[in-house]
Order: sequence, then C-alpha cells, then structure tokens
Amino acid sequence: MTAVQKADVQTEQNAALDFDAIVIGAGMSGMYQLYRLREQGLRVRVLEAGTGVGGTWYWNRYPGARFDSESYSYGYSFSQELLDEWDWDECFSGQPEIERYCNLVADKFDLRQDIQFSARVASAHFKEDGAFWAITLDDGTVYRARFLVTAIGLLSAPTMPRFEGINDFKGQWCHTGLWPKTGIDYAGMRVAVIGTGASGVQAIQEISKTAGHLTVFQRRPNWCTPLHNRPIPKEEMEEIRAGYPELFELCRQTAACFVHTIDPRGTFEVTEEERLAFWEQRYAGQGFGIWQGNFRDMLVDREANRLMSEFVADKIRQRVNDPKTAELLIPDDHGFGTRRVPQETHYYEVYNRPNVNLVSMLAEPIERITETGIRTSAQDYEFDVIIYATGFDAVTGTFDRMDIRGKDDQRLKDKWTGGPKTFVGVMVDGFPNMFMIMGPHAALGNNPRSIEYNVEWIRDLIGHMTDRDLTCTEARPESVAQWNDFVQEKAEGLLSNEIDSWMTGINMNVEGKQTRTIVRYSGTAPEYRAKCDEVAAGDYHELRFT
Repeated sequence: MTAVQKADVQTEQNAALDFDAIVIGAGMSGMYQLYRLREQGLRVRVLEAGTGVGGTWYWNRYPGARFDSESYSYGYSFSQELLDEWDWDECFSGQPEIERYCNLVADKFDLRQDIQFSARVASAHFKEDGAFWAITLDDGTVYRARFLVTAIGLLSAPTMPRFEGINDFKGQWCHTGLWPKTGIDYAGMRVAVIGTGASGVQAIQEISKTAGHLTVFQRRPNWCTPLHNRPIPKEEMEEIRAGYPELFELCRQTAACFVHTIDPRGTFEVTEEERLAFWEQRYAGQGFGIWQGNFRDMLVDREANRLMSEFVADKIRQRVNDPKTAELLIPDDHGFGTRRVPQETHYYEVYNRPNVNLVSMLAEPIERITETGIRTSAQDYEFDVIIYATGFDAVTGTFDRMDIRGKDDQRLKDKWTGGPKTFVGVMVDGFPNMFMIMGPHAALGNNPRSIEYNVEWIRDLIGHMTDRDLTCTEARPESVAQWNDFVQEKAEGLLSNEIDSWMTGINMNVEGKQTRTIVRYSGTAPEYRAKCDEVAAGDYHELRFT
C-alpha cells in the first residue's frame, strides 16, 4: 500500500469515529486538556458527571472548603489575558470563589460547547480491531474516539464508612464530597461530623459556629497547622500580578510546586534556640510553609521528626483548654508531615466551645447508625444531621469505579491488583492511546502546576503522532518496569511510607486496600519533569507506535 493509500485509509478510519479524543472530567485538568487539544485541531468531547465545570471545586461545597495552596499560585498560568483579568479575593480562596474562577475559564475560552454535562462514564474499552476506544455512559450512550484522556482527579471517589444502618437515619445526611447545591440547614441543630481529615477539619470549624450542638467522631487525629488566611487588597493583587512570571518559575523549581522551599539545613545543624525560632516562624507563617518549607531531614530522620512533632503537640496543648481533649487531638500513630497536614483556622479552639464535644472512635467505636442518630459501644446519640467527612478512595479509586479495559480485554483494576504501575504516571502498558493527567506515580503537590505540565506532555505526544501519521501508542512493559523502579527508589527512607494513609494506598472502607503500596511519586517535581522531557527529546523510544 502506498503512502497516499495509507493516508486515505487513516482519514476514513478517523471519519468513522465520533471524536479524535474523549476527555473524562471537566475539572482544571479536563478543561485545560480540551483547550490544548482543540488548539491542535482535534475533535474533542469532554464527558463530565456533574452539571458544571470545576471538578473538585464543583463537588466539594461543604462549609469551609477552600484552597490550602496560595490562591495566586494555584490558578492557570497559560494565559496572560486571564492572569490580567482575574483578582483573587483571599490568600486561600473558598469554594464559591474557586468555582466562579473555573466558570470564567470555561466561558472565556468557549469550552462548554465541547463539554457534555450529566455524562457519567460507566466503561471504556479499547477495540484492537480499529485501534479506538469505545466509551459508554451510564445511560447507554456509546462514543468512539482514537484517544482517551482521564482527567478524574486524585480525590474524587467519596467513600462511606462500613457502618450498619446508614440508610436507616431519618434526618439529613451526606458526604462532604457530595454536598448538595441547596446546602444543609444545620443552624441550631444537633450535628455529628464523622472524620477529622482535611475536609472534616474545614467543615468542623464552620459548622461549630451555628450548630446547636456538634459532636465530632474522630477515628485518628491529624497534625493540623494554622492556615493564616487573609484578604488580598487591590494594590497587593497588582503586585502579585506583576510578579507572576517569577512566581510560576519559583513553583517550577520547588520540590512540590508550592511557593515554599525546603530549608537546606538539617535539624541538628542549628542550635536548639535557632531551631525553635525557625519553627515558631514557620508556625506563624502561611499555608504549607511549615510542612513544605521545613528542615530537609524532617521527613526522613526519626529524631528530627519526633522533635518537630513534639513542637506541634505543645501548640495543641496551649490552644485546647481541657488537657484530656488536647491529648485526644494529638496523633500518637504517626509523626508530623508523614500524612497530609490539614490547614486550619481556629480548629483547636472549636473544642473550647460549650456546644462541641469530641468522641474518640478508638475508645468508643461506632456500632451502627440508627433512625435517630449514632450508637457507639458506650451510648446512643441523637442527631438531626450527620456529616460523613470520611475521605476518598484516593488515586486509583475513580479508575476502579469505571470498567476500563485494554488489549485482550484486560481490566485496569485487575492489572493494578497489588498496586498501580505506570509510565511517568501518564500511560499503562496494554492500554494503548490512554493518557492519565495526574495518574498514579505522577508528580503531586500544588496540582495545577503539575496538571499544566501533564496536559502539555500529552498534547505534544499526540502532536508527535499526528505529524507522523501514527495511529496508536502504548508504553513498553520494560519502560513501565523501569519507571516503577525509579518510583520505588524515590520512596526509600521516607517515614511517610511507614504510615497508613491514602498516600500509601490504605483505605479501610474499601475492599482490598488494607495493604500499603507506593501509589505516589515521592521525588521532586523538577526531577519528574526532567525524566519526562528526556522521553520527549528522545522521540519517545520508551513507547511502542503503530
């Protein structure tokens, strides 16, 4: 067959498909991927389960939901016009403002015309005869596309606890990640919040202000540190805008793309007086500085971590009036920073309020949910509202909830039994033309910075294929094995990998996720990008093309 004949066949095959690319999810990842692929002239459809854009910032409407990255470091960097137009109101903006921002982006770049809302994907099967993906919605609609891009987020599959009787409760109840648009009226009510992770901490702070009585059920405490949020005056916003190029370059250079930089000193390379002064300065600072800008050995040296943990524990004791309650709020199963650090605003002071009490589920486990409330091993509690801040089936959970099948009808969930394996967190061997934005083993942190990089890497790879009339690509198994070895190498020595958390693949509410695995890339973002850039510069020799 001549080159012209091959081109004609390729054209006919593409014409038979509904789209060149289908993107699952219209959050910040999906919107940007749509923008970039459409820019290349591809026919793209975004499938979004919700009725609006925003992803995380569409679904998580619970009271207190907000950034824990500085707002101005979180927004898109690709459009100067957008940067010039948008003013952030707060250093750490709340969900309503973030959702407005996402809607502005969708409108400004006319993205909605290629987004299908209320479209939940049930399955995605790769068809080897034709080399395309068949994507089926839960209403039975089927679309065919050459490329499949998942933009489904790390924390977007809410999990409920495995308590008996959840549906028996006659009052109002919901998961924080599925908060209704109409809201929940909890003012003056008897409210229970189950869970004290990042979402729980944010919700508890707000609910406690107006609830008649709030009971917090805590399975395990977390190390929480002050957010120190504040409004951004107009003149300061102008200064931030003028410094955007330097700001985004700083984010490119830091380990996790935050504005905070790891201190090059070791904990024991300074005097005790200098160490305490440094920690006081970090504790009084904004956001993740105390976590992402601490001494370089804080997350690998046990004694350094112990001292840092004790410093934060003393802060909790100073802020909580009742000594017994304070001790319940201090973790004893993990050191500071080895799990995600929730950011708070007067969270610990909540427990000084007369309308709030704390129940340790370790000492008083929940036995079941009843029609009127919650039964523990000690007593029955009556509530009007129950809020489940019980987290997400992280990283792989949203993949698992779709029936994704690659070559030879292999299920992705089965392939990832025992832990996910990917190539640069973007591709999986045996799943051709499937690309993941922020997939397992991709660089995490201040996510929009990594999102933009992943999106552009995928765009460039598809462009590479288009320029060469290539139909199909997949990661070579040996490339996946090499990347997995690199990920394992970068995880060595980290205290966090000795801890049960979503970052080590643990979720006690999900069957089969009770064994620790390495589900995240633990190296730095600059290292990650250098590896990915090397692949592109080498004409993607780690991939197989047809």
